[in-house]
Amino acid sequence: MSKKIKSKKKKSKVLSKAEYENELQRLHFELIKLQEWVKKTGKRVAIIFEGRDAAGKGGAISRIISPLNPRLCKVVALGTPTEREKGQWYFQRYIQHLPTAGEIVIFDRSWYNRAGVERVMGFCSEAQYNNFLSSCPIFENLLIQDGIKLIKYWFSVSDEEQEKRFQERASNPLKNWKLSPMDLESRNKWVEYSKAKDLMFEHTDTDRSPWWVVDGEEKKRARLNCIEHLLSQFQYTDFKKTKVKLPARREIKKLSRPPIDTQKFVPRIW
Repeated sequence: MSKKIKSKKKKSKVLSKAEYENELQRLHFELIKLQEWVKKTGKRVAIIFEGRDAAGKGGAISRIISPLNPRLCKVVALGTPTEREKGQWYFQRYIQHLPTAGEIVIFDRSWYNRAGVERVMGFCSEAQYNNFLSSCPIFENLLIQDGIKLIKYWFSVSDEEQEKRFQERASNPLKNWKLSPMDLESRNKWVEYSKAKDLMFEHTDTDRSPWWVVDGEEKKRARLNCIEHLLSQFQYTDFKKTKVKLPARREIKKLSRPPIDTQKFVPRIW
């Protein structure tokens, strides 16, 4: 009888704060180049972020958008559909948020709600769910055929790490808002969400529109790995910018203005 040998995952060295910040800054400069390239070439980019609750999607998104122009890079995080939206074609409310030429749109949760929370929590019928699984690849193919660059990320985290982050959010008043009723419900439905994810991948992880899984156990590494991979999906070039030259200021002539004490100033406490 053979003896089972447990495989041990090699523990990576601790990523120091300085290493993380230096790498993040480097990646931020590359993201700026990418955005300028998208703008100049008129590309349309849609990035989907899905995954386990508390797996680090929000942190990764915030690091991606922080150096970018918000007019050209938008985050879409839709709430519960209205009664009118419930009566629409399922993909309809997402279509209006797709990128136009020169734009990057990040979906913080997306049409995959139907394959995840709606399926697990019973918010959609069996027919609606099955229809989604069959029509989603077709819908995404249409987007890709029309020229949209579609990238899908799934953030994965272990049951133990997720519970640890839930406990932290529950005990930290600054993070309580991150615990939605659906998040609390998901604590007791780990198995159901796992089955839903596996079935979703089976139908929607295609050659043309693959899922990219991000290991979210270590938040900082997950962010760096995700941004590095995102950049690798484009053959962007660095457009040389003309140096900004400030024009000489006009001489300010004598101007009669009302007394300064007529204005209301914010108290100088600091």
